[in-house]
Amino acid sequence: MRLTQFSPIKFSLVFFLATLLSACGFHLRGDYDVPEALDTMSFTSYDQYSDFTRIITRQLRMNDINIVPPAENIPNLHLLSESLSDRTLSLYQSTRAAEIELTFSASYRVTIPDIGDRTFTTSVTRSYLDNPLSALAKSVEQDKLEDEMRHLAASQIIRQMARLKANIEAGTMNLDKDGNKITTKELHEQQQEQKKQQELGSDLSNSDSVD
Repeated sequence: MRLTQFSPIKFSLVFFLATLLSACGFHLRGDYDVPEALDTMSFTSYDQYSDFTRIITRQLRMNDINIVPPAENIPNLHLLSESLSDRTLSLYQSTRAAEIELTFSASYRVTIPDIGDRTFTTSVTRSYLDNPLSALAKSVEQDKLEDEMRHLAASQIIRQMARLKANIEAGTMNLDKDGNKITTKELHEQQQEQKKQQELGSDLSNSDSVD
């Protein structure tokens, strides 16, 4: 059997690429460099048994975050709500929905002792074709899409927590994504918009329960 060996040139090239990726801040999937202040935190949810709660818990652990019981001196991530909505993008000639867009939204609050708390929202959108001739395949595809969207939303939550480093250093949660201080008016507008999103999520959940 012929063995393949790395030449010095190939080895140097691999080493150079690895160094370059490290220098530019490349991270493996699931690693968002969460601030040390959030290495240990509690996680609570409006529904401790939902699939999304389970997925977030897994994401936290994948990022080496130690989950502990809630306490006044411990940072907390609280899932406020989640919702799934859909809308028709296109129709068949028979006026039956052909392409459907799904949107998964979630609202959550991050609380850091001695700094404050702030509510965030995240959403993921995907679309799929509604084939009337394969109802089972459509159902399986939709279930997979919904699961994928929940995983992506959970990753976005962890990514947002990684961006809180500037807030922690500034000692306030009222900073935007660029590190600029948010005015009272802007903060109020954001809170009103987030409240609408929460109410919408609650309405959709109640509608699903009735159905």
